Amino acid sequence: MAKKVIGVVGSYRKGRVIDSAVSEVLKKAEAAGAETAKVYLIDKHIEFCTNCRSCTQQKDPYPRATCIHSDDLEPLLQEIDAADGLVLGSPVNFGNVTAVTRRMLERLLVYVYWPWGAKMPKLRIKKRTKKAVIVTASACPAWLARIIMRAPLRALKAMANCLGANVVASLYFGTVAQAADHKLGAKCLAKAHKAGEKLAS
Repeated sequence: MAKKVIGVVGSYRKGRVIDSAVSEVLKKAEAAGAETAKVYLIDKHIEFCTNCRSCTQQKDPYPRATCIHSDDLEPLLQEIDAADGLVLGSPVNFGNVTAVTRRMLERLLVYVYWPWGAKMPKLRIKKRTKKAVIVTASACPAWLARIIMRAPLRALKAMANCLGANVVASLYFGTVAQAADHKLGAKCLAKAHKAGEKLAS
């Protein structure tokens, strides 16, 4: 049975660096036999988390509890829960992931059990069976961005962990703001393709 891999694009601009990178990872995974799909968060209606913690009080639901909001996130999470691999991508905006990516991240509290009185939250998914590739990009050189702007990768890794996935590759593309229509170079494409192979293996 073919593995299912879902790409989640948290960029505001379709067809640009992050979208292209996610597509390249998915393309290679598909070439290796996986079934793939891509979702744009800007096309989804996702409400803000109100931090009511209603979902965290629900003890038994697995892999996640029910949110008070009824929007596009529920069917997206159903797809993700049924997938074997994930590609999570967001560009760097003001030193972190985009607001639309953050909106989804905060709503992943449904994967956490944290009853009132407990000092620490606990992830509902104990054993991570999925694989994830996380992708980000900034105007800063990649080697420097990994040092001074670690927040985007931390946020994307937190998303992967909540969703029950281990990160098998983290792609940080740098100096992508030199032109309005910046394209990924051969080395970047090679990294994306290698990551796609890891997802499908």
